[in-house]
Amino acid sequence: MQTRIALALAIALSLAGSNAMAQDQTNPKSETAPAAKSASLAGNPFMAESTLPFHAPPFDKIKDEHYAPALEAGMAEQRKEMDAIAASKDAPTFDNTIVAMERSGQLLTRVSNVFFNLVGANTNDAMQKVQADMAPKLSAHQDAIALNGALFARVQKLYDDRAKLGLDAEQTRLLERYYLDFVRAGAKLNDADKAKLKDMNAQLASLQTQFGQNLLKETNDSAVVVDSKDQLKGLSDEQIAAAAEAAKARKLEGKYVIALMNTSGQPPVAQLEDRALRERITKASLERGMRGNEWDNRKIIADIAKIRAERAKLLGYPNHAVYVLEDETAKSVDAVNKILLDSAKPAVNNAKREAADMQKIVDREGGKFQVAAWDWAYYAEKVRKERYAFDEADLKPYFELNNVLQNGVFYAANQEYGLTFKERKDLPVYQPDVRVFEVFDADGKSLALFYMDYYARDNKRGGAWMNEYVSQSGLFGLKPVVANHLNIPKPPAGQPTLLTFDEVTTAFHEFGHALHGMFSNVKYPRLAGTNVPRDFVEYPSQVNEIWATDPKVLKNYAKHYQTGELVPQELLDKVLKAQKFNQGFATTEYLAAALLDQAWHQITPEQAPNADGVVAFEDAALTKAGVKYDPVPPRYRSTYFSHITGGYSAGYYAYFWSEVLDAQSEQWFKAHGGLSRANGDHFRKTLLSRGGSEDAVKLFTDFAGAAPDVKDLLVRRGLADAPAADGEQPKEEAPAGK
Repeated sequence: MQTRIALALAIALSLAGSNAMAQDQTNPKSETAPAAKSASLAGNPFMAESTLPFHAPPFDKIKDEHYAPALEAGMAEQRKEMDAIAASKDAPTFDNTIVAMERSGQLLTRVSNVFFNLVGANTNDAMQKVQADMAPKLSAHQDAIALNGALFARVQKLYDDRAKLGLDAEQTRLLERYYLDFVRAGAKLNDADKAKLKDMNAQLASLQTQFGQNLLKETNDSAVVVDSKDQLKGLSDEQIAAAAEAAKARKLEGKYVIALMNTSGQPPVAQLEDRALRERITKASLERGMRGNEWDNRKIIADIAKIRAERAKLLGYPNHAVYVLEDETAKSVDAVNKILLDSAKPAVNNAKREAADMQKIVDREGGKFQVAAWDWAYYAEKVRKERYAFDEADLKPYFELNNVLQNGVFYAANQEYGLTFKERKDLPVYQPDVRVFEVFDADGKSLALFYMDYYARDNKRGGAWMNEYVSQSGLFGLKPVVANHLNIPKPPAGQPTLLTFDEVTTAFHEFGHALHGMFSNVKYPRLAGTNVPRDFVEYPSQVNEIWATDPKVLKNYAKHYQTGELVPQELLDKVLKAQKFNQGFATTEYLAAALLDQAWHQITPEQAPNADGVVAFEDAALTKAGVKYDPVPPRYRSTYFSHITGGYSAGYYAYFWSEVLDAQSEQWFKAHGGLSRANGDHFRKTLLSRGGSEDAVKLFTDFAGAAPDVKDLLVRRGLADAPAADGEQPKEEAPAGK
């Protein structure tokens, strides 16, 4: 998903209702002089609540120079609010302490939700400078709140007396969250250790910011330039034209540019016949962040890991992973290690069998080489064609972007929840390709605004994610404003946007996150929408992927963009059957990345490598876990693994963990008749609308009528004694668009 501004030490709560996953950041110690401040804020659109529908951001009025003054003013405003709560001579009550904190920081929330979302989706040099300048200040701000002894004393008193306060369930949950957030942020440390913690947090904020900025520049710089059209044999005319346009944009007339996606694997490699070019692209992808240039991320990743380990030790934990997982549904390092490691051997064995099938084709064609990482996708397609008699290119004409959106993603939401959608061309956007839809509930009432930003850009980070510009809140009477971001290559002008099947499932996946935000129906911003444990947040999105392959939904959107003809049933059957194909690879690359994440965060400070030791550390970790298999590199190598430097540190396992719930939910829907309003309304009422207002496992149990059980996942992934259809491997899925 993601990212929010969140405040990983959720005490940022303070940013009541802000997003959940951003850079551990937040605050300045000194205010701007009043006269200068007022001058710098004159005409700043952030200083007043937006008057647009749903309080949507006035993107047409926001300029780069507005961000820094608004962030400074927002932090100063919230500091005053928090200081007033802490200094109150009135005995602490739920309203004058907890609710007061929920009400704080509204200006900071407004500007943060826009700035941190756009710095990922539509950044520039000016915004990156603001981000770098503000990171340590924001971290200091967050610490000033979290480490305020008087403020924590009030929370502690309420927490100790919570059974006597007459609170309802949501209020109790909110109080407990605030207490835990304070404790985990270091509120119980002595003054000397608090000073150390502040320094660590400031360092981390700066390092995380630098990592992301380096990665964007490095990925753009690593794009592969191709001199001759002949080298591009295998790509479609549309793809070649797009590569020519990309070269033209870089003033490389007559050449072609293959831009890199965020993951290790690069889509064009599946089609390119030129093996040398496939190798160039793959190596360019795998070497990002470790080329010894100004954007090298090796020292940064090593420093982040060491400081996180030191911080965990300071807070009383053996390592960062234990610290993180304590507050997730997984609860323990042992539980995470078990589910990942137990799956590793079968996954790698499946991958090796898949490699053997590809090698037969290589040998038959006289290839005289062993299948390497840059060969995998290309020969996997050949195996797919032989085994299922279709190729991915056969599908793309049936997956035109707008049709997938309107008649697929939106249609499924209508059938399941009664939602309808109306495009709003009257609302400002930050980039011409962004579209806005007003979402109406089954009763015809406005529910939310949905922003859709689907195309890749040089100034947009890789991957796919959801964010919120406005979080639902009963306290403030706010309805949600949510957005989905993908990275689909934009075709030349006049050409249709035709999607791969993976891009289709990614669109459904991210809209599942959007639904989680839209359906939120709680009072307090801290508990709204996707403010849930990280290993639960991916669950609703994975459930929504189910409908991408639902026969009723497929037949509604899988239509030829030129003729309008439905995808032939024969081809559709092949597609669905082929979902079971190449899953040894998909599972291995994902597990390798998830295990790398754990390796980095289960170390002590003394075990952290230096910059020169990063590659060796990574190789040793993969070998120890049994997933080092050169033809299948990790989905992310450490130097371009932005998940683990940002909000998913020690948490990338969450996609796999959430799939336990997803697999069980898929069986629940099947047992209850599949796609229907009754089933959707039940899912919405018991789980999607509840946000983080109750324990995540309880919410799941309320929906499914049973506690989480791994058996359905084991069957899906071929790790249980269950027969597979037609002798093929059972379905295994990598996290879509991540």
